[in-house]
Amino acid sequence: MEGIKSRSPEEHAHLMFAMRISLALGVVMLVFKGAGAWFSESVAVLSDAAESVVHIVAVGFAYFSLKLSFKPADSTHPYGHAKIAFFSSGVEGALITGAAMFVAFESVNDLIREPRISRPDVGIWFTAVVVVLTGVVGLYLLKTGKKQRSIVLEANGQHVLADCYTSLGVIIGLVLTWVTGWKYWDPICAIAVGFNMAWVGVHLMSRSVHGLMDRVEPELGKSLEKTLRKQVESRQLKFHKLRYRDLGDSLWAEVHLLFPEGISLRDAHSIATEIEQAVADACEDKVHLTTHLESAEDHDVVHEEHHVEG
Repeated sequence: MEGIKSRSPEEHAHLMFAMRISLALGVVMLVFKGAGAWFSESVAVLSDAAESVVHIVAVGFAYFSLKLSFKPADSTHPYGHAKIAFFSSGVEGALITGAAMFVAFESVNDLIREPRISRPDVGIWFTAVVVVLTGVVGLYLLKTGKKQRSIVLEANGQHVLADCYTSLGVIIGLVLTWVTGWKYWDPICAIAVGFNMAWVGVHLMSRSVHGLMDRVEPELGKSLEKTLRKQVESRQLKFHKLRYRDLGDSLWAEVHLLFPEGISLRDAHSIATEIEQAVADACEDKVHLTTHLESAEDHDVVHEEHHVEG
């Protein structure tokens, strides 16, 4: 028994459109950053360009993951395919962390040898365009991902915004180099960029692991319990053993409903179905609620007997 709200075709189209924008942005960023690195010979801009390569690869995998997550449940995947979102987030985080290591390696090499930056002013202008684009698109992706409860899109939005902050760090290094003439500002700021990238990558991987391991989110659990309690108590019933799993785009919850002695199975089933649908309609998140019907008078005894026999 469950109340289910699935994504509409319009929501699917909106999410895929957002992901295509992110992919197009990755190509544009790579062109601008590559040109800036070529003309300025800045290791910071080169490192930023390397992150754009990661962005394109990550978005390509995220695009595939998002499309797969829309696939409905089947005989081999009875809970659907939305959990791929957490795996996608982890892959994106791993790629970002790898790019951060590349940035750190190149930056340290540039510190050891004399930095060869030649035209910081050119690098500034190319990178400034990237900052504007990534800021606007990143906020759009993050807002859309949270609104549609899409882990894939939200992770991608965080990635794009991290790229925006990274590019701002690059500009700071280029400006300092241009104003002071001290070329070591460039690799120093590149190292700071690498640390920022690594932080974002580790955060995404951590979220991925928590999602795949069904770690409980206290605030989410409190919200679901509050909604369920309102529906159950309004019908003079009680409940216990509430559990839930985050599927990536929705929640799958289970709960035991306690009914008074003497109620017919038909009536209990009808009330349980009403509660399931009411909870699904009341929650902001999409909820699949499965209920287990019990007698309030002897449910503890039945559980104990079953446990002993098992």
